[in-house]
Amino acid sequence: MSTETREQRERLGSELRDEPPQSFAQLAPRHLAELADALERQRESRAAGLNEAAEEALKLVPALARGPVRRILFR
Repeated sequence: MSTETREQRERLGSELRDEPPQSFAQLAPRHLAELADALERQRESRAAGLNEAAEEALKLVPALARGPVRRILFR
């Protein structure tokens, strides 16, 4: 296994938060990088969506309490 392949497998593993399946060792480094990039974009998209939903939910909290509630929820 080349150094580049090993590095991309490690990067993919960190995005998966687990060891990639052994069959992924057959993929070219470029494909491993594409998978890792796709997972990273998806994770960022979900995080942004959750933050947006949380901000929308805070609109239901009375204005005077929003600051303290925001600090409690988003330490």
